Amino acid sequence: MTSQYRVNYHLRSHKRDNLIEFIKGMLLTPFVLHPHDEESKATQEQENANRYAGIFGSIEMLIDEHRELLQAGIPTHSRLAKLVPSIGTFFTRLPLEAAFRHINRTNRISARKHVPPSFNDIRRILNMAQVMAIAPELQLVTFDGDMTLYADGQNFADDSPLTVLLIRLLRQGINVAIVTAAGYGTDAMRYEQRLSGLLRGFAKEELTPAQVARFYVLGGECNFLFRCRADYRLEFIDDTMYASSSLRSWTDTQVQQLLDVAEAELADCVLRLGINAQILRKPRAVGLVPHEELTREQLDECALSSQMALLRSQGAPKSEPCDVPIPFCAFNGGSDCWVDIGNKLIGVQILQEMIGSPPQATLHVGDQFLSTGNDFSTRAACCTCWIISPHETQGILTELDAILFQS
Repeated sequence: MTSQYRVNYHLRSHKRDNLIEFIKGMLLTPFVLHPHDEESKATQEQENANRYAGIFGSIEMLIDEHRELLQAGIPTHSRLAKLVPSIGTFFTRLPLEAAFRHINRTNRISARKHVPPSFNDIRRILNMAQVMAIAPELQLVTFDGDMTLYADGQNFADDSPLTVLLIRLLRQGINVAIVTAAGYGTDAMRYEQRLSGLLRGFAKEELTPAQVARFYVLGGECNFLFRCRADYRLEFIDDTMYASSSLRSWTDTQVQQLLDVAEAELADCVLRLGINAQILRKPRAVGLVPHEELTREQLDECALSSQMALLRSQGAPKSEPCDVPIPFCAFNGGSDCWVDIGNKLIGVQILQEMIGSPPQATLHVGDQFLSTGNDFSTRAACCTCWIISPHETQGILTELDAILFQS
């Protein structure tokens, strides 16, 4: 019963990625129709690899056609849009066939007899294709914090293998930013504490003022921007120096009214679900912080309930959180649930505008790309890589580093 429930839960729309599910279905056909022959394992593995590669090549062409029709202003006419109606924008080509062959050399997906290509296999191949495509033009890389650069709720460790990889990006002239939900207002020291290992790594490697000036931290999704100084400390940048007119148009009264709605909805979730938790209110966020571990389903319920309440309060119950007068982000943080004013879409766009980095030269790396996650909105602004741990972030950056220093 529990197993069947979990299967059904994963079929819910907020727990699926439709492009990945489409690719997964396409790859299932050769896996089922061409079983392995025990007497010719090597030949069968190569044939399976060629079949899988052919499918990825075909999907690559579908994406190319979709991009062409998007430029022509008729993206809904593409074959891919008809097969995957929720498909978004691809800012670069995706060399999926080459990415599959690269991943397959290590993971031997085509050698498997009992486990077909999975959601995670396809996610990693999409990541690899994106890294291959964006590397030559890359100007800005943005990262989520928790579960992307460090463990959930932890600080950036002194011995993190990511330090040297991030330093190499800065030395290559690439801008690096951490775009996080963590909101400590204008208190630079709180962010410095979370990133202490990385900042000490900058100092140890004696990065130049020009190099560290390419490192940014954007807290509260899009509300509090900091830049690294020559002394390896963070300096707050007032939003009058960068904020778009839409961001500055939010009055404090409007923000607090919206947070009142979110706080009331989270309080209702606590009562309705019998949750042992406290509600925390910040200047631009409100969160539910449990005193005991909650299930994923409980956190999703809190996030989706808050999202609907905020959409209704702005008179747009059928809109998206990005398309209302005051955009917001209501998300399942893995161990808690938060509602932030603004979102990472705005955060990434702020950095793009400051640096002059177009979508096709900007990459966001994060772990929350389902619709109840706070990285999801960045797909509308830039290229993305969907990871699930700091270890996977290390793998992505290692691949990117190899391409950058090869070119």
